[in-house]
Amino acid sequence: MSTPHEPASLAKAETLVEALPYLQRYAGRTFVVKYGGHAMGDPELAHDFAQDVVLLKAVGINPVVVHGGGPQIGSMLKKLGVESRFVDGLRVTDKATAQVAEMVLSGAINKELVGWIAGAGGKAIGISGKDGGLVIASKVTRTSKDPGSSIEQVVDLGFVGEPDKVDTTIIETISAAGMIPVIAPIAPGADGETYNINADTMAGAVAAALGAARLFLLTDVAGVLDKGGNLLTDLTPADIAGLQQDGTISGGMIPKLETCIHAVEAGCEAAVVLDGRVPHAMLLEIFTSRGAGTLIRKG
Repeated sequence: MSTPHEPASLAKAETLVEALPYLQRYAGRTFVVKYGGHAMGDPELAHDFAQDVVLLKAVGINPVVVHGGGPQIGSMLKKLGVESRFVDGLRVTDKATAQVAEMVLSGAINKELVGWIAGAGGKAIGISGKDGGLVIASKVTRTSKDPGSSIEQVVDLGFVGEPDKVDTTIIETISAAGMIPVIAPIAPGADGETYNINADTMAGAVAAALGAARLFLLTDVAGVLDKGGNLLTDLTPADIAGLQQDGTISGGMIPKLETCIHAVEAGCEAAVVLDGRVPHAMLLEIFTSRGAGTLIRKG
């Protein structure tokens, strides 16, 4: 005679059944995950993130992690007495700052993430855009309006770059060997210099080059909100243009959404902006019908 099961056990079974069509849809596909923000500084959230990534690998999905580290770079620069200069919120990266950025991103943060994944039972390899010819960067310049004359001037941000060419061979080799690539956003330029790349931009370029099923940008907000504070769950580039025009989206969300648009227009199937502070937010977004963030499709 069978015995009744606990409600919690039944709930787990029902969750697995709900996840089944998504598991089937994404088996063998690649997810690129940008990990950063305050979640990086919280050991409990870092542990949850590592578990999520290992679970994805275990069910046949190929996760690729790209991480940031702006606050940690700022903290190390302060400790070393290296002063930072900002133009329109962007750090001007001189030679000394670029060296510290590489040390922090490719060293401390990258290997810490590799360690978290190992602790969750996975195998990860930490690399940067320098390894295996992954990325060749080009120098970024910005324009800034002079407040007095309103004349636009070109601003030299120093050793700040953006991906110009992406060769995914090393990522595919690591993934095929059953391991998880963890990528620091540092890359060489054609001029032989080392460039610091915004982690969102790096993740978007990698997702496009891989033809990823999803690009996830884990942030410190729930996603894109309307003027009433409600989560917008599905957007197209046309929707985003309208929301920007009427002031619904502004500030730091604009470059994130531009990254998503560039990624989906260049080969990634869809991008998601979601809250990295919510435990297992990525799994909720992938494996449930309700989702957890804002999905951006080409339209």
